[in-house]
Amino acid sequence: MDSKKIVEIKKAFRSAFPHTIPVFTGFIVLGIAYGILMHTKGYGVLWSVLMSALAFCGSMQFVAITLLTTAFNPVQAFLLSLMVNARHLFYGIAMLDKYKGMGKSRFFLIYLLCDETFSISSIIKPPEQVNKKYFYLAVSFLDYFYWVLGTFIGGMVGQLLFFNTKGIDFVLTALIVVLFIEQLKFQENRLSGIVGIGCTIIGLLIFKADNLVIPSMIMILIVLLVWRKLKCI
Repeated sequence: MDSKKIVEIKKAFRSAFPHTIPVFTGFIVLGIAYGILMHTKGYGVLWSVLMSALAFCGSMQFVAITLLTTAFNPVQAFLLSLMVNARHLFYGIAMLDKYKGMGKSRFFLIYLLCDETFSISSIIKPPEQVNKKYFYLAVSFLDYFYWVLGTFIGGMVGQLLFFNTKGIDFVLTALIVVLFIEQLKFQENRLSGIVGIGCTIIGLLIFKADNLVIPSMIMILIVLLVWRKLKCI
């Protein structure tokens, strides 16, 4: 790697880091909670870190703790994973323009795309003097690193502390709520936020809590597509 490229990468990381600080604070706490929960179920630091490093699917990892400690049902595991992670289909569609022309790097960006990375990359524009590809790679890698680091710390802490962990997995919900509130600070995001809340409430009333994710996401997609088409008329 030539020195010019190294300089560009360092500049991208310096530009991306301030935007990832909220994710850092959330992922460290959330990762620690996950590492501790994995320890309480009998999984050591190595397994916890490998799970975070290879799966890297936040909410599904918390759900998988139950799947790992009960009789394995592949069909149930598949359907549950599909429902929990269905939102990533819509994230991917939304990021098509952002990640256009990224070459082989797009595979890394796709693999590391999570709620928090999407939240940053979808609204933050790289500074003009910073390479666009390296900026998005830096955001993705930093968020990934925070999650794995938090998991490692949690796994280590779990070996030293003994306390009631009931309710500790709520930190995931709390983080998503905080990110949503941050998004609403931007006026251009408020209408889409209202659409999301409205469609989710409708999905909850019709399909109930256990089945609302996919139907609600489909409703959100339809409303936003219709809205976009009307704006273009």
